[in-house]
Amino acid sequence: MKKSSPFLGLGRITYRFRIAIIAFWILTTILLGFFAIKLPSILSGSGFEMDGSFSKVENILQDKFNQPKSSVMLVFDSKKYKAKDEPYKQFVNKTLASVKDVEDAVGVQSPYDAPDKMIKENVSFASIRFDKSFNDLKKSIDQIRDRLPKDSDISVSLTGGPVIAEDMNTASQQDLARAEAIGIPAALIILLLAFGGLVAAGLPIIVGLISVASSLGLLYFYGLEANVSIFLLNVVPMIGLALGIDFALLLVNRFREELHLGVEKATIISVQTAGRSIAFSGLCVFLGLSGMLLIDIDIFKTVAVGGMVVVVLSVLNAITFLPALLAVLGKRVNALKILKTKENNRSIWHSFASFVMKRPVIMALFAAILLIFSVTPIKDMKLSIPEAEALPPDYESRTAFEKFEKTFGEDELYPVLIVAESEKSYLKDKDALLSLERLVKDLKEQEEITKTESIFDYMNQLSSTELFQFLQTEQGKQQLSPALEPFVNDRTSVIRAYLSVDVTGNDAKQFVKEWENKHEGLSLTIGGATKFNQEIFDEIIEKAPYGLAVVLAATLLILMVAFRSVFIPLKAIFMNMLSLAATFGILVWIFQSGTIMEPVEIGLMIPVFTFGIVFGLSMDYEVFLISRIQEIYEETGDNDNATLLGLTSTSKIITSAAAIMIVITGSFAFTDVMPVKQIGIAIALAIFIDATIVRMIFVPSLMKLLGHWNWWMPFSKRNKKRSTL
Repeated sequence: MKKSSPFLGLGRITYRFRIAIIAFWILTTILLGFFAIKLPSILSGSGFEMDGSFSKVENILQDKFNQPKSSVMLVFDSKKYKAKDEPYKQFVNKTLASVKDVEDAVGVQSPYDAPDKMIKENVSFASIRFDKSFNDLKKSIDQIRDRLPKDSDISVSLTGGPVIAEDMNTASQQDLARAEAIGIPAALIILLLAFGGLVAAGLPIIVGLISVASSLGLLYFYGLEANVSIFLLNVVPMIGLALGIDFALLLVNRFREELHLGVEKATIISVQTAGRSIAFSGLCVFLGLSGMLLIDIDIFKTVAVGGMVVVVLSVLNAITFLPALLAVLGKRVNALKILKTKENNRSIWHSFASFVMKRPVIMALFAAILLIFSVTPIKDMKLSIPEAEALPPDYESRTAFEKFEKTFGEDELYPVLIVAESEKSYLKDKDALLSLERLVKDLKEQEEITKTESIFDYMNQLSSTELFQFLQTEQGKQQLSPALEPFVNDRTSVIRAYLSVDVTGNDAKQFVKEWENKHEGLSLTIGGATKFNQEIFDEIIEKAPYGLAVVLAATLLILMVAFRSVFIPLKAIFMNMLSLAATFGILVWIFQSGTIMEPVEIGLMIPVFTFGIVFGLSMDYEVFLISRIQEIYEETGDNDNATLLGLTSTSKIITSAAAIMIVITGSFAFTDVMPVKQIGIAIALAIFIDATIVRMIFVPSLMKLLGHWNWWMPFSKRNKKRSTL
């Protein structure tokens, strides 16, 4: 046995207080499970919220221009009538009368209030405004849906941001149930093939479920204080089940191997060896997720915090509750055998590893070429912020929103909102009004702008001088009153600029970025959908490299400490980055090429999520494999033999662990919410590449090529010992 370590002490404590530890975890899980059930009720929105100009403009419009905190839309359509026909009008009026007094509604705008903007032949839309925020409208949305009338000739559909977010929450819960129904039975089958018995196979499932339930319970309290994205409901169970089952698999396997020494020693050795590997693996996953905290967008913070919580609880569960449970079970861990496991399968792994290590250069080149070829499609990757199209295609809120956009046009629906603030009142100062006029004229001259809406456009192109003079009379003030409310409030004015380019394209993003500054004494703040996209993209592009650097540096340091080596951590990081790049390339081919499904852009957060989650998960196998190789190397000093034996002894369990990870995360490929489908497929792909090309070919090849240099560390006693061999 190795020299004393914290894990040796933990193993002894776990065995001694095994009953108390089991009782603690059971009671804690029951308590937190109660709050986990309530978590979906406080989740809201896509999570793409951040402090910036877009948010500032929204607040100004609400405070000074009576813009509601949130609104939903009713989209009317008919194949029989036009919007001007009397039956159509009656249906619209009847519908709006039935919903005008729903909870928290502060106003209803009929399509007939602004027919030029809200009616196009047989399609129209109405707006219901609320004084509550985007996230607090579930009850109101349910009331509206219950009150909508039915008509065979005219249809009405409810949509808009709050409705889409509520439907996303519902779809996410259904997706989670579907994924668990596929992933957990598949994982159980793999565990049965690995262990042969129901007891041993069931323990990792129990640990995974406890980790997820307790994590979701803790995150309920986090959600009470923070804006928590609905994607938390899928990502946390995905990570928690995969990690919890994997960690438990490794520890149960080691316990069964050491059981011939007695239950107490098997418990202690399992915690000391497999427990140490689990702790280092969990730390790598924790660090991988922590990099997302640097990105100041709610969805990344949500996933980072949620993932970090479930990682910590998965590790604690695996190195305390599970060994305590194993200590109580003892030899009964092998009970209820239903399959015979063949230990001589190791010869297959031994033969393959020997084959690779005899041809290290050829095999390493083969693996590198395969991965580099997979990377090539990444140059065509297109990223977008998921909106209504993230929902399943049969959801009413999605089909209604797509009809709304198609009918009324994206360019018309999403103007650039420019808030121009002056040091003096526009209504009382001629120079301030002149500066505003020059701003509007400059905007009209831009090739990216087709038209503007401002106080000057409303007043039939009056000059600032004429407009100022007009405002000095009572008659003028009364006549201008309808224009002042939407466009001017004392020292603040709003201009709506309509784009001639794609509202989410690079040209539009560059335009809103360049125009956000002072303009002849006016302070400009830009809002609207284009600004929202520009700020989100820029935040990720600016902060993601820092997160990447922190994760790589911290992981390198952790692995150097764990293995007392320089080259092994560097190899691990290099191989991980290459396999991740290959994953993104394949992801582009699957979703964008149209070969497998209808082309769809990759969700903006998918590459960040995949890196944050998979970088650590891949290190899970690396730590477990290299830990076993290190054990043998330190006993024998023979690098090649240690590599061969380490690969042979761990290949079956690592393959089982990877297969479980793939079926748990891959089961989310059968879900309907597109970003969840993409993240599930991305993680499953990355794990598959890591467990096959990297772990079976790259690792043995490079371990063979580097020889004793694998274990080189400056100022290490091991270097001196090796020099005497």
